Amino acid sequence: MSNTPLFTGLVVDENERPVASGFIGSEPAYVVDDDGFKRHIPAEQVDRAVLRQMADLMKGSEDILSEQTAKMLGQDDPFSKAMIENQLKNIEKQFDTLMQTGFPDEMRAYLGMMGFKVVINYHGEVLRVEQPGSSGDNGEGDG
Repeated sequence: MSNTPLFTGLVVDENERPVASGFIGSEPAYVVDDDGFKRHIPAEQVDRAVLRQMADLMKGSEDILSEQTAKMLGQDDPFSKAMIENQLKNIEKQFDTLMQTGFPDEMRAYLGMMGFKVVINYHGEVLRVEQPGSSGDNGEGDG
């Protein structure tokens, strides 16, 4: 398991206040301020819920995503595209590795600059994942 939550700095509570990160013993956690009471929520619970939502958004679009990824990497050949597409189709299998290695700090910074945000309540339930440019905000609109 990674020594920090995957989405450190990208998680807010339902009142849009930043959620800190910390530990429960040696286990990474998100720390939600519930009117002065610091609720420690196991990071794995939140991180896996977010990863599942992201994987659900990709389902059915693996061919397009793999093509665009291959172009971005400058490896626009059929073999590279097929390899990327296969990894996307089996994304759930990549979760354990990701949970162990974590995201590079640069990746978290990039996600933050792009407006990526995870909203949780003080029980650690993921209320929504905001991904600008995606069509899925779980059907919730402004209003």
